[in-house]
Amino acid sequence: MKTTFIAALLVAMTCFGSATAQDKLKVEPPAKAQADAGIKGQSILDVKPEASAEPGYGAQTNAERAKVQPGNNAPMWRSVGSGVNGFSSLPASEAPEAGNLIQGFVQYPGSNLTNAGEAWRQVRNNWIIPYGGSLLLIALGAVALMYFGKGTMQLHGQETGKKIERFTALERSAHWTNAIAFCVLGISGIVMAFGKFFLLPVIGSTLFGWLTYALKNAHNFAGPLFAVSLVIVFITFIKDNIPSKDDITWLIKGGGMFSGQEVPSHRFNAGEKVVFWGGVFFLGAIVVASGLVLDKLIPGLIYERSTMQISHMIHAVATVLMMAMFIGHIYMGTVGMSGAYNAMRTGYVDETWAKEHHELWYNDIKAGKIPAQRSSEPAPGPVVRA
Repeated sequence: MKTTFIAALLVAMTCFGSATAQDKLKVEPPAKAQADAGIKGQSILDVKPEASAEPGYGAQTNAERAKVQPGNNAPMWRSVGSGVNGFSSLPASEAPEAGNLIQGFVQYPGSNLTNAGEAWRQVRNNWIIPYGGSLLLIALGAVALMYFGKGTMQLHGQETGKKIERFTALERSAHWTNAIAFCVLGISGIVMAFGKFFLLPVIGSTLFGWLTYALKNAHNFAGPLFAVSLVIVFITFIKDNIPSKDDITWLIKGGGMFSGQEVPSHRFNAGEKVVFWGGVFFLGAIVVASGLVLDKLIPGLIYERSTMQISHMIHAVATVLMMAMFIGHIYMGTVGMSGAYNAMRTGYVDETWAKEHHELWYNDIKAGKIPAQRSSEPAPGPVVRA
């Protein structure tokens, strides 16, 4: 009995001692360590909303603002939005805006006073896209009404079989090179600008992305070709596009479009001269110059975002106007007038065609002032003689 009691006492003492040792091993972290542990939070009760009434509140730096309103980074974002440049190790000659995140405020024609990137976006989305697209649809609708209302303009007299050389091989080459480049630029430009409205829902985003990527590269390569060929076209055809007093009569009578009777004209009538000077020369120069800027092909020019934005807006407006003008030119040169396409394809027109559509030019040929055959290539038939 005594032995049993002693054994129980020893067990109890051992358990008590073990528990005491475990209690001693438990070390509570100091209060400071608890306070510093983890991520600091900010109680909404500690923020001072009335600090905005303090003098100089609007001129505070971000560090000063953090003392009275922690988490309010308005001064920093105000500086970023105002176009303040930060630090960048890139050379300014290669990256003039490397340290600038958001452009400063500007007001482009048709935009609100906002940062330049948003102003450009407003001009593009609110003006160029809707009104430019509408202009192209109006031009297409006009030629469609003309075609279905009046049909192809046919000759009134019988062809004689005698030919007059209207375009030499050099003239045709310059024209077709420029025309093909224009078509590539026009189609690619339409898809890139308006494709998401009529093409993306049909073919899906994946195919549309690949298509626009391919057309963008085609656009960039066709641009310089269009520029060079446009200069050649201008030099080649300028002689016969000088305005004359007979053009005034042609314009007053509307080219005989409403009367149904051709108005006499020289090699190119007043309508064609308007396309030449307005489309080829004036708009063409603007399109080419702005396109070269967008392609970054003009040496010595500082290519900032504002430079590209302004160039894009000018380029887009000029190209839409040029395309609308050339839609009528393409129509008259293909299905609008019988024999017009063959003239540019083969270089020759029938004597009757020349007499009906360009009577003054035909009269000069008959009088010997202009040769009916200007190149050495053989004509597809007998040539008109003076």
